[in-house]
Amino acid sequence: MGGGGGELRYEISQNAYIKLVLHARKHKTAAVNGVLVGRVSPQKNDVVEITDSIPLFHAHLGLLPNLEISLILIEEHYSAQGFGIVGYFHANERFDDLELSGVAKNIGDHICRYFPQSAVLLLDNKKLEALPKGKGLSPVMQLYTRDASKNWKLVGSDGGCQLVTKEPAANVVLLDYISSEKWHDVVDFDDHLDDISKDWLNPELFK
Repeated sequence: MGGGGGELRYEISQNAYIKLVLHARKHKTAAVNGVLVGRVSPQKNDVVEITDSIPLFHAHLGLLPNLEISLILIEEHYSAQGFGIVGYFHANERFDDLELSGVAKNIGDHICRYFPQSAVLLLDNKKLEALPKGKGLSPVMQLYTRDASKNWKLVGSDGGCQLVTKEPAANVVLLDYISSEKWHDVVDFDDHLDDISKDWLNPELFK
C-alpha cells in the first residue's frame, strides 16, 4: 500500500454510483446512507475499486443492531466473490448541508476497523442539481478519508482527481435514470427489513 491515505484514488463503477444517488433521490427529505463494496485494485495498489454499493437506511441511520445485521449480510455475500466493504456513503437531510455528521463519522470509523483505507462519500446536492445545466464529469459527491490522527478530512477542495467514475459518461446515464424516475425501484435495507421479499441487492435495477 502507498503511504498516507491522501495518495489513494477511488474509482467507482457507474452502477454503484447511480444506485447511491437514486437512493438519495427516493428519500429527498430524509438522510440516507449506504456502503461501498470493492477491493484494492490487483493491478494498482494505490487504487480502491468500488464495484458495487448497497443502499442501507432512510429511517434510523444510527441504529446499531440494524447496521450490524446489514454489514454481516453484505460481507457474507461479497466475501465469496473476493470483495468487501471499502467505504460508506451518506446524504444529509438538508439540501444545503455539506457537513459530515456524527453518524457518518461513527459508521465510517466502524468500517475502518475492517478496511483502514475506507472512504466516506457525501452527496453534494448542489453539484447534483447543476448536472442538467452543465457538462460535469466529476462525481456529485465529496470524498473524505481519515488522516494520521484518525480524523475525517475532505480530500482536496473538489476531491475530483482522487474520486472518479469508472465510466466517463456516468452522469449522463444518471440524468437519464433521474428523468425516468428510476429511483422508485431502489430497495434499501429498511425496505428489506419491512418486507423480506424485497431484495437489497437490487438485481433488477439496471435491467
